[in-house]
Amino acid sequence: MGALYALELVFRRRYTVKIGVGEKQVPKLFSAKSSKTQEIQKKPTFVDIFAGCGGLSLGLMQAGWDGLFAIEHDKYAFETLNNNLIEKESGNKFSWPASLPKTAHSVYSILEDNTDFLKGYAGKVDMLVGGPPCQGFSSAGKRNISDPRNKLVEAYLEFVKVLQPKVLLIENVRGITSSFSDASDPEVKTNYANQIINSLSVDYNVSTKVLDTSSFGVPQRRQRFFIIAFRKNVARESLNPFFEIEQDRPQFLKLKTIGSIPVSSKQAISDLEIKKNGVAVSRDTAGFMEISYSGPLTSYQKLMNAGGISPLSDTRLARHRPEISDRFEKIIRLCHADGRLNVSLSAEIKASFGLKKSAIRVLDPSAPSPTITSMPDDLIHYSEPRTLTVRENARLQSFPDWFTFHGKYTSGGSLRRKEVPRFTQVANAVPPLAAEAIGLTIARLIESERDFNLVPEAVELKARRSILDIQEA
Repeated sequence: MGALYALELVFRRRYTVKIGVGEKQVPKLFSAKSSKTQEIQKKPTFVDIFAGCGGLSLGLMQAGWDGLFAIEHDKYAFETLNNNLIEKESGNKFSWPASLPKTAHSVYSILEDNTDFLKGYAGKVDMLVGGPPCQGFSSAGKRNISDPRNKLVEAYLEFVKVLQPKVLLIENVRGITSSFSDASDPEVKTNYANQIINSLSVDYNVSTKVLDTSSFGVPQRRQRFFIIAFRKNVARESLNPFFEIEQDRPQFLKLKTIGSIPVSSKQAISDLEIKKNGVAVSRDTAGFMEISYSGPLTSYQKLMNAGGISPLSDTRLARHRPEISDRFEKIIRLCHADGRLNVSLSAEIKASFGLKKSAIRVLDPSAPSPTITSMPDDLIHYSEPRTLTVRENARLQSFPDWFTFHGKYTSGGSLRRKEVPRFTQVANAVPPLAAEAIGLTIARLIESERDFNLVPEAVELKARRSILDIQEA
């Protein structure tokens, strides 16, 4: 079943449109037999900047959107994006213009060196999506107003100015809503969220909300700040896209056979436990072992493993020394006994093992995981004395099993600021399931709001044509 047709079947609610002195109920989306079928089957388009490995793009494609192109500066993240969503032989993939090399690009190189290319898309993009890299805003790290990555907000706004999309979708950590002090002048404060909102509000109706991705079937408590903005000549000022997303959410979960109860860590990754699968020599890294795979067990696992993918990629295990494994086993036992799951280790536990790091947590098998981070040793498995694999992190982010990750697994030292290895790619991504749910609703709203961007004369002309069509029939 095509994504747009599925969208229509699931979200065929009705709304009231005034026609003359009377009112008529009309479907928000055209039926499959409507004369408008060809019109609705034309996919809405998007461009993804700061695309990372492609989580947001993947979700939108699963929702029936056509990706025109994406911009990602890191070579490893782009390699993952390229292998899964650009060079892929079939399924969801970017259209990709012949004039744009399929390689990593910075937003600055596109703005400065490819201006004619970019201007060629002005007014032709339905939605511009992306989130400027969040490390400078994140509470998980040191906030720094001078972090050059924070300046990418200005680059995003420049893309908006050039492309003039109908809709904007921005995702970032909640920290972007905080005010930052300048290191050189503490009295100078910058709030990047307000900067974006104030700039966009000239031409767009801007809505904001913090969403928890576990509400969309993602087995992870991940709160992120979202901005959705509709150009003022595209939708009514009163439109609240987040209200619409919430209204559509139960049907989305039903469509995905997930249910209303949040998906737990165990429901997401129990089929990847070593005790159920065994291990084998790693296929991509000499000297490592990986988890073998026997198949999915839960409905969520079956959704992620649609098509019966086996063996799975990215199941390489960390090489823990025996004393580290023993420590993990004791920590798991203590955390289960104390009920300290999904939260940082207690001061007593850290002191007893001589640990200084505060972010270590043991997964709660009965609840969604805490937010995935780029540090692989932040989470300990709920029952096995080890950290998680890239694939397990990807499951907790709702990446399907066919989606493969590329590049280094980790980076250390100063390279952490320069490279985006596999664990970081997964951690930085927008969960595809959440992106799909949001994309379905925005696609519906673009369609249902179509008449509201017409000037009165155009509305009258359209009404006259409808009357003529009825008379001819």
